[in-house]
Amino acid sequence: MEFPSKLMKKAIPMLALSVGFSSGSAFASERSENLGIPKQADSYQHRYINVQLLGINDFHGQIDVTRKVGGRAVGRADYLAAYLKQRESENKNTLLVHAGDVVGASSPVSALLQDEPTIEILNKLGFDVGTLGNHEFDEGVDEMLRLIYGGTHPVTGYFSGANFPYVAANVIDKETGKPILPPYVIKKVNGIPIGFIGVVLSDTPNIVTPSGVAGVEFTDEAEAINKAVAELKKKGVETIVVLAHNPGISGTNGSNASGEIVDIAKNVDDEVDVMFAGHNHSYLNAEVDGKLLVQSYSYGTAFSDVDLQIDPRTKDVVSKKAEIVTTYQDAMEPDKKIKRLIEKYEKKVAPIINQVIGTAKETITDEQSASGESALGNLIADAQRDSMKTDFAFMNPGGIRADIEQGEVIWGELYNVQPFSNQLVKMTLTGEQVRRLLNQQWQSNQTRILQISGLKYTWDAKKPIGEKVVDIYLPDGTKLDPNAEYTVTVNSFLADGGDNFTVLTEGKNREVGPVDLDALINYIKKLPQPFDANTEGRIQKIS
Repeated sequence: MEFPSKLMKKAIPMLALSVGFSSGSAFASERSENLGIPKQADSYQHRYINVQLLGINDFHGQIDVTRKVGGRAVGRADYLAAYLKQRESENKNTLLVHAGDVVGASSPVSALLQDEPTIEILNKLGFDVGTLGNHEFDEGVDEMLRLIYGGTHPVTGYFSGANFPYVAANVIDKETGKPILPPYVIKKVNGIPIGFIGVVLSDTPNIVTPSGVAGVEFTDEAEAINKAVAELKKKGVETIVVLAHNPGISGTNGSNASGEIVDIAKNVDDEVDVMFAGHNHSYLNAEVDGKLLVQSYSYGTAFSDVDLQIDPRTKDVVSKKAEIVTTYQDAMEPDKKIKRLIEKYEKKVAPIINQVIGTAKETITDEQSASGESALGNLIADAQRDSMKTDFAFMNPGGIRADIEQGEVIWGELYNVQPFSNQLVKMTLTGEQVRRLLNQQWQSNQTRILQISGLKYTWDAKKPIGEKVVDIYLPDGTKLDPNAEYTVTVNSFLADGGDNFTVLTEGKNREVGPVDLDALINYIKKLPQPFDANTEGRIQKIS
C-alpha cells in the first residue's frame, strides 16, 4: 500500500557501532583481541556461558512506518523482526526485552485497534520481558493492564494480552501500597538465573494526563531498584539487568554519557550489570560505574545487542559489551509472517486512514526557529483557536509528533501529527495569568516553548526564570491587559497542568470541545488548496 510512506518523519542519523567493556575475563577467543583482553584468559573461556540480550525502546506502535537514516530506509516491524530473528539464530541463549513506550503515540494501524497489533507482534517474536513507559499510561491504568493481562475493550472486543511478563518496581497502587506489577522477574538461561527489574521515570505524572495515572504513584527509581536487587541477591541471583524508561545519551564511542539513567546508575547497587534506557530516543552505549548502559533510538529504527559472558560457578557476569544496530531495510529481507500480519491490520483500517484531507503546498515541519516558533505549531494552534472561537490558543510541542509532508495529505498522516486524541478545552484567563503561563515555558530542568495563536510576544534569554517574557501583544498591536479576561483554547493534557503548565488549572468557565485531531482536519479542509503554513514572528527572542 502507498500510504505508509505518507506517515514518515525525519529521523536522527544513526550508526551501528559497538563499545566493549570487560570486568575480568574473556569472551570467546575470536572476540578477545577486539576487547583487548589478555589471550591467556582464553583457556578459561570454556567455562563461561554466552548470553545475548536483544532490546528495543520507544517503539511507539510504529509497525508499518518507514523512516530514513542517511538516505536509507529503516524501521517497520517486519524488518525489525527479521533482524532480531537473525541475531537470535546466532545464539540459543537469547532473551528479547523492551524498555517501555512500545505503545502510545502509535501509527494508526496500531492505535485504531487499541495497540493490540503491536502487542501481538511482540508476542509472535517471543519477547521475554518488558517494562512500562509513560505512554503505557495514555489511556489509564486499566487499559494498560488489559493490554498486558488481557480483557475486553468495547471497540476491539477480547484480547488475550501479552505472552511475556511486564515488571515495574516503582509504580505503586495508592490503596494497597504495593507495586501494580511485579518489581522483577527471574529468567533462567542455560541454568543461569538472570534478574530483570523494571522502572519508569518518576516524572510520569507531569507528562501524562491526570486520568492516565489516577490511583497510582511513582517512587524514586534508584530506591526501587535497590530494594529489588536486595531481594534478588537473597535468592542467589548474581546477574541483574534493569529495564528503565529513563533518558540517557552518549557519544557513539561511549564518551560523555549523561542523563537520568547515568545518575541512577551511580546510585544503584553494583550487582546491577546492565541498564536498558529509553524515553529520549537517543543513542547510548557506555559504561558508568561498572554498569553497561544502552539505548537504541526509537520507532524500531535500531535495537540494542548486549552480549554477556557469565561464569556458571559464580553465576555472575565476567564480561559484557553492546552494539546498537540500525535496521536498514536494504540489508535485510522483511519477515514474511510479520509482514502478512501488518497487511491484515492495514486492510482493517485502510478506509479511515486513506481519506484525502487536503494538499500541502510544501512540507510543514515542527522544527522550531531560534525563538521557538514552528510552522506546524502555528497551523495547529490556529486550528484549535478557530475550532473553539477563542482569543488565544496554546499547543504543547510534545504533542506534535510528525511533519505534514508536501503533496496529498491523508487522514493517517494527520493522525501521526496528533495521535493522542486529546479533547480541546476552552477557558477564561486574565492577562496576568497568560503572562505567568508563558513564563512557565522555562523550567529549572527543561524548556518547552508553546505554539501560539492570537497573540505575539517577545522574550529575553538573559532574564531569570519566571521573568523571561517581556512584552505581549494582541493582533491589533496593543499590549495585553493584565487585568482583562481572555478566552483560551488548550488541549485536555495542558488544561490539567500537563508539562508543569500549572497556571492552566486556574482557568475558569471551562467548556469541552472536539478532539484535537478533528479540529485540525476540519481546519485544513476549510483552507484554500493547496494549503501552507509558515513561521510569522509570533514569538521573538530579543537577546
